[in-house]
Amino acid sequence: MVIMVAGLMALNALAIDIMLPALSQIAESIGLTGTSPEDANRQQLIVFSYVLGFGAPQLVWGPISDRFGRRGPLFVGLIGYVLMALLCITIREFHALLAVRFMQGVFASGARLVAVSVVRDLYAGRRMAGFMSLVMTIFMVVPMIAPAMGQLILFVAPWEWIFAVLAVFGSALLVWTWLRLPETLAPENRNPLNLGGAARSYMAVIRNRTTFGYMCASGVIFGALFSFIGSSEQVFRDVFKQEETFAFWFAGVASALACANFFNSRMVEKIGMRRISHVAMIFFTLMSVSLALVTYLFGESLLWFFPMFAMTFACFGLMGANFSALAMEPLGKIAGTASAAYGFATTTVSSLIGITIGRFYNGSTLPLIIGFACLGIVSLIIVLVTEKGKLFSSR
Repeated sequence: MVIMVAGLMALNALAIDIMLPALSQIAESIGLTGTSPEDANRQQLIVFSYVLGFGAPQLVWGPISDRFGRRGPLFVGLIGYVLMALLCITIREFHALLAVRFMQGVFASGARLVAVSVVRDLYAGRRMAGFMSLVMTIFMVVPMIAPAMGQLILFVAPWEWIFAVLAVFGSALLVWTWLRLPETLAPENRNPLNLGGAARSYMAVIRNRTTFGYMCASGVIFGALFSFIGSSEQVFRDVFKQEETFAFWFAGVASALACANFFNSRMVEKIGMRRISHVAMIFFTLMSVSLALVTYLFGESLLWFFPMFAMTFACFGLMGANFSALAMEPLGKIAGTASAAYGFATTTVSSLIGITIGRFYNGSTLPLIIGFACLGIVSLIIVLVTEKGKLFSSR
């Protein structure tokens, strides 16, 4: 079950990370030939169009999965994901590609929502945080190897084959889940599908202080993650001149995140979700401020950027699963809807923040790092308000 859930969540990461080395080639082949920083930054939309499609539709998938169960919506999502990947192969126009990528994100969001809902159907509290950390540890193999996979594909084939790989991966998961994933939502726990019922469920999410607070904090802090993903190829290519070795540097950053997820899976039931995530959030903010100061005073250098940024990025592994479990714990009876609201915050809201920060890229890492620091401060304030000023609780 851990590997299956990780695979479903990896659909999203693979659809983003495998094409990072190819963004400049895709942009050139579909007519993005401008040389200004604004024109170059438009290639980020190939990533962000998918992420935007991935976010808001979860608000629809949630009530659907709470009404019809987990398997049906999952299969619709997987089939759509595969078909959109195949359609991307044929497109040579920028806006058409963005539209199809958006739709691929819409279908992927159904698979992601079902994955989290299945976990909440089976677990709660620290056990859920521990399970999700194991999932994320396995899941993080994808961001570690996906850019290298994309680079290898480009060595032997055109960029279109990257989308063929996405189609194959989605098809494999469709067969696996069809044969092996049981229905985890019992018929007696299903909710009616109507506008009033959906509205009441979402109001329950908003009215719960813990759920809404950690949902907002996640939406803010994960904007930093998306801002890096969108501009990572430009950072390592333009700032540090590491175009040929980009995949290895990206894998190094992802490895730090994977190690943090594994640590969390081993320790969260002993230490607690709040203690780990609150310490990580403060460390994230302090490291971001420190890296911004070092870069401003001494200039750009991989010598200090990579280790400091990797430690900062690792904090997502200590916040993600814990924030998710804290937000989902009070609302087990409407896990699909709660997962949808949380997914919306951590994708649509986060991607919009990421797009905004990414647009400030100017050939330097400073806009990115300053963005990290600001988002860390805002997220910390939200958690302080949510917890009524008390951090590091053992609950």
